[in-house]
Amino acid sequence: MLFKLDELSKHLKDVRGVFHIGAHYGQELETYKKLNVKDIVFFEPVIESYLKLNDMIKDFDTEGFNIRTENVALGHRDGVKKMYMETANQGQSCSLLKPKEHLKLYPSITFDSQEEVTQTFLDKYVEENGIDMSRFNLINIDVQGYELEVFKGASNVLHDIDFIYTEVNLVEVYENCAKMGELDEFLGDIYGFERVLTKLTKGDTWGDALYVKSR
Repeated sequence: MLFKLDELSKHLKDVRGVFHIGAHYGQELETYKKLNVKDIVFFEPVIESYLKLNDMIKDFDTEGFNIRTENVALGHRDGVKKMYMETANQGQSCSLLKPKEHLKLYPSITFDSQEEVTQTFLDKYVEENGIDMSRFNLINIDVQGYELEVFKGASNVLHDIDFIYTEVNLVEVYENCAKMGELDEFLGDIYGFERVLTKLTKGDTWGDALYVKSR
């Protein structure tokens, strides 16, 4: 997270549960605890990161929490996708999109292999698993430019979401990645979200943003 908790907490009022998409090792668990978020579903498609995520949760005091982990990617349809893999950044830069400007911005991070991952979409996951959407109103998403594809697969779920914390791109950090303006338009025009916080880094090429439903 580029934002400190106090920057987010004044906007994240009455957060009930979170879909964390691109969870990596689940480093935000302590943040969720401070925000009193009790229901958490972690989605992490990279098997090595997924296993470490589960190991981390074992060491976390989960009393009072309802935590699920899923070793699956999210997009806008079912399928099998190839993930571009790296290890120099502990897998945090792995993406379903081919790296582009990322190679110039972070030359020490090389993508040396690909890994097949299973993909589903959030609307289907929620329906098939009987998820009670009254318990979830936050999406935290970090999928290296694949955000719009995930949102397109969550057309029903987004009506019940009040907050979206997402990575944003202003250039093609990954080939054909969603740009911040596209997310503004999709989330704002269709679902009534307003981008209320933005923090950019690395020459204003990418960053994080918080969207809050305004209507």
